[in-house]
Amino acid sequence: MSHIAFIGLGNMGGPMAANLARAGHSVRVFDLVPAAVAHAVEAGAVAAKDAVDTLAGAEVVITMLPASRHVEGLFLGEQGILSHIPAGALVIDCSTIAPASARKVAEAAAARGLSMIDAPVSGGTAGAAAGTLTFIVGGDDASFDRAKPVLSAMGKNLFHVGASGAGQVAKLCNNMALGAIMAVTGEAIALGVAHGLDPRVLSQMMAVSTSRSWATEVCNPWPGVLENAPASRGYTGGFGNDLMLKDLGLAAEAAMSVGASIPLGELSRNLYAMNSKAGNGKLDFSSVVKLLSGEK
Repeated sequence: MSHIAFIGLGNMGGPMAANLARAGHSVRVFDLVPAAVAHAVEAGAVAAKDAVDTLAGAEVVITMLPASRHVEGLFLGEQGILSHIPAGALVIDCSTIAPASARKVAEAAAARGLSMIDAPVSGGTAGAAAGTLTFIVGGDDASFDRAKPVLSAMGKNLFHVGASGAGQVAKLCNNMALGAIMAVTGEAIALGVAHGLDPRVLSQMMAVSTSRSWATEVCNPWPGVLENAPASRGYTGGFGNDLMLKDLGLAAEAAMSVGASIPLGELSRNLYAMNSKAGNGKLDFSSVVKLLSGEK
């Protein structure tokens, strides 16, 4: 078992840290929200007074933060933690950020003799709680091999997709497809409802037909169709619309950097931007159906 520092205990990070503690790892945690720390402590983690305090004796450092600026600020800022991480520790950033930011931090870590991988996740809050996440890893082979036992306590699918930053590229590809699929699924269900169809029956049909997807089976965007989906609890507790909007923006930046064309990705980004402006930015991204159904 490893001594692990875990920084960032949001909707995803909190359950991930809890699963590490339940697996028998020694986990020291920090988050700016005291309640998030308290929940992790209830699951068996130990509270640290600040980010640097989590690093005492750490063999593995895991971060799960909202955006590139938070990751760069934590590691590279005036009070960045890179200079405090014990020699030989493995750094795993599970945030979804710009590939360039991931490479920048990894290069700074390497300059200090530290191994670092970018390991963004897929699977949503349900996957984080169940320990069934997919980890999409960028970094060298040796670092990936070192990370496997730790990642396996939080997920069941591990993909090594390339060098530093590659994990972020692959995650953005996944989320761009997910954003478009969720939007068109909501649009299709809204069309059926407008014609008097039962959204539950329509969704059940779609879930076993050619439009089958994660959006029909796990995170259906129509309220009342799936009991455990965010849509059935007021679009709360899932993957925020503004986080999807951020990821689609990063996908657009990644496309521009290599001259790729992503017309559906850009259309999806605009839809989630409109949903955010409609006041739904903090709700689960499946709330985009509100735009498509005309719901106020």
